[in-house]
Amino acid sequence: MTIADRWLLPDGMDEVLPPQATRMEELRRTLLDLYDRWGYDLVMPPPVEFLDSLLTGTGTDLDLQTFKLTDQLTGRMMGASADVTPQVARMDAHSLKRQGPVRLCYCTTVLRAQADKHQGGRSPMQVGVELFGHAGLDADIEVLRLALSGLEAAGAGEIHLALSHIAIYRELAREAQWDEAVERALFDAIERKAYKQVDELVATHVSDPALARMFCELPRLHGGAETLEQARLALAGAPAAVGAALDQLVRLHRGVVSEHPGVSVYFDLAELRGYQYHTGMVFAAYVPGYGQALAKGGRYDDTGQAFGRARPATGFSMDLKQLATLAEREPPNDGIWAPADEDSALNEVINRLRAEGERVIQALPGQHTGPGAHRCNRHLVREDGEWWTRPLG
Repeated sequence: MTIADRWLLPDGMDEVLPPQATRMEELRRTLLDLYDRWGYDLVMPPPVEFLDSLLTGTGTDLDLQTFKLTDQLTGRMMGASADVTPQVARMDAHSLKRQGPVRLCYCTTVLRAQADKHQGGRSPMQVGVELFGHAGLDADIEVLRLALSGLEAAGAGEIHLALSHIAIYRELAREAQWDEAVERALFDAIERKAYKQVDELVATHVSDPALARMFCELPRLHGGAETLEQARLALAGAPAAVGAALDQLVRLHRGVVSEHPGVSVYFDLAELRGYQYHTGMVFAAYVPGYGQALAKGGRYDDTGQAFGRARPATGFSMDLKQLATLAEREPPNDGIWAPADEDSALNEVINRLRAEGERVIQALPGQHTGPGAHRCNRHLVREDGEWWTRPLG
């Protein structure tokens, strides 16, 4: 590597400079305080764990995203955390072992070998919550409301919420009893909304006319609240679990709009993101001007089973780096400039002001930059033998 190349960073890895770093830290505190007020306890997972823990059960989808290395002490393979959720599930199941609902939150940087197509970047600062131990829809509604409250606290104005339910496709696929190759092909076509390909695959592999019609309709069921009524007609005769999933989406919609009436809700019953991971409702929240979801989550029951304690679970995650760009602003010029003076009285005043929460920057001997370069709107001046804070200018 030449001297000219030493400043380069790997693709997808980024540094955070002032003032964005300040904005991120303010937002981190705001969100964690918000989660705390809702009863979520903060946890701090380790940056590296054994692969057996990171990629167990529902975490297997993370295999391609996980940086792997060998533990020099044991010879076992380890991985850098690419997603905090499996780690928090381990904490709930193995480390905490609490009874009843458990609410946990986190904020930590994760590393990814490949960029996440849903939230971009290879080193996001992942912030989110997980609610364990309650299988009812009330837990999903709480998580949804908290995700939207967090986006609003970050400065999001217009929010578009996409809702779906994994059980709808899963129950239809179970009814069809395809072999693995056929299901994989149809899954891919439905996920891409390739209507013609879906129709051709269904015509070839689904002998039941009613079930064939449902599969052909599924990728076309997307839109506003009216989509749910259309789905009841299109999926009439489906397994009972499909009707139950539609009922849940109706309740979720009501639960969201009652607290966040300004949020636009969109339903896409063929949204299969996280199909191998999620077990119930899934959601993604979008803001105009951003091509990727700023928040995504859903229900993922029994993820703790690999750690000896299967538990219902629901939650969401966001990238703090993305969130911090929602309401970008320059930090306020509210500092106090102090001269490079070895006067003990000056030092006492500086220490007192800092203890009171003021931002005080003291010049260094020979320093050429002035107060304006350090976001100061006041300075300390000596008047009649005492130091006073006065406005600049």
